[in-house]
Amino acid sequence: MATVGLIGSGHIGGTLARLAVHAGYEVVLSNSRGPETLTDLVDELGPQASAGTVDAAARAGDLVVVTIPLKAYRSVPVAPLAGKVVIDTNNYYPQRDGQIPELDEGTATSSELLQRHLPEARVVKAFNNIFFKHLSALARPTGAADRSALPIAGDDAEAKTAVTAFLDRIGYDAVDAGTLAEGRRFQPDTPAYGTIYSADPANLEREAPADADVVRTALTEAG
Repeated sequence: MATVGLIGSGHIGGTLARLAVHAGYEVVLSNSRGPETLTDLVDELGPQASAGTVDAAARAGDLVVVTIPLKAYRSVPVAPLAGKVVIDTNNYYPQRDGQIPELDEGTATSSELLQRHLPEARVVKAFNNIFFKHLSALARPTGAADRSALPIAGDDAEAKTAVTAFLDRIGYDAVDAGTLAEGRRFQPDTPAYGTIYSADPANLEREAPADADVVRTALTEAG
């Protein structure tokens, strides 16, 4: 049974852990506060879930999800992730992360910064453009008429294939947006960010499916 390691277990991380367990994966959760703070979530998820240190989650995962505030990306352990597929869910919010010159100037994307930090890992950007409640509510089986799609971006074709397979198992189609640099097309303040999965942009409690055509259109509008 494949294992998903989670570096960060907040709204997106916890939601992905639930979806992964439901899809038959084992999960190892971690956060910056220590495994003892994840007892309730592990108990909820059952025997397929455990908690460990960030280093332990990185080592245990066949696939590893980094879902922490961008300002903390340099805290992600490098050596345990060498050769692994790493899904990056991060977004840049200057009011939280502080000013990052490369991102302000547009010379890099947030996922490219993580890739530079993890030179031997294979980073794929995903899950950053959807509200965590929508991520939970919109998961559907393969072939469902109302199945939604999520954009992904990465520089490694095999890594994107692995992430596409993971998305499929947890309930989503994937739309390949291109390289990590193209991840800018579904970052905050773009047409593909958030509202395409909402029935009412003013009320994010109401989700709405967005298929691959909807996602592609939004990515095209981003330029």
